[in-house]
Amino acid sequence: MDRRLIGALAIVAVVLLAGCAGVAGSSDAPGETEPERTVEVTASGEATAEPDRATVTVAVEARGDSPQAVREELASDDESLRAALADWGLDDDQIRTTRYDVREERPYPEEERNESSQYVGVHQYELEIHDVDAVGEVIDVSIGAGADRVQRVQFGLSDERESELRTTAFENAVENADANARTLANSTGLEIVDVYTISTTNHHVSPYRAEPTVAEDAGNGGGGVPTTIESGDVTVDVEVHVVFEAESGS
Repeated sequence: MDRRLIGALAIVAVVLLAGCAGVAGSSDAPGETEPERTVEVTASGEATAEPDRATVTVAVEARGDSPQAVREELASDDESLRAALADWGLDDDQIRTTRYDVREERPYPEEERNESSQYVGVHQYELEIHDVDAVGEVIDVSIGAGADRVQRVQFGLSDERESELRTTAFENAVENADANARTLANSTGLEIVDVYTISTTNHHVSPYRAEPTVAEDAGNGGGGVPTTIESGDVTVDVEVHVVFEAESGS
């Protein structure tokens, strides 16, 4: 395998990551003519790493005889939850509201004579945690401060780490493209001589999602067993389409 060619492919992939048009070696360049023979391949590459960021989705719920009563309860729960998370160490920008809903819950028709309407409310938060080993502790703090539900735990990557992993995935993809092109060329009496164009066709990050198991009295001073969350690797998948210039083999 020609290391210089793979190196050139890797450099082009890094250029693509920097936000260029997505195609290198366009035939529209002045003075450049299309090669007589080409080999086109689409190849994928991936890279995995341990997560360095986590998001936890929690929610507080309220029920009352009026919308005002529900809003007041949600506001009180919001104050308690934010104060507890701030005391633990989360900044305001790490606590984001992702849903706020107050609605009327009407009784069934057969119950209308004896039951009045109830109102229910939900305030849902997304907590961003930079220490992935502390996810269980943050869940316990949230439950102890009044959160009624833990809806999702997701492990991912910081922007910097994701960029690094994406670069590695692209390097793997272009190496696979080079190997596949040479296999095709050799089987048809051709020889790969250069890269004509290269473009990205797909990029996907697969975070790791976990289902938390929370002890009823965890985090509230009642001696409950702390919540433990197991994390897993995060995968970045990419795909490239490469057109190689080829010539007849000797």
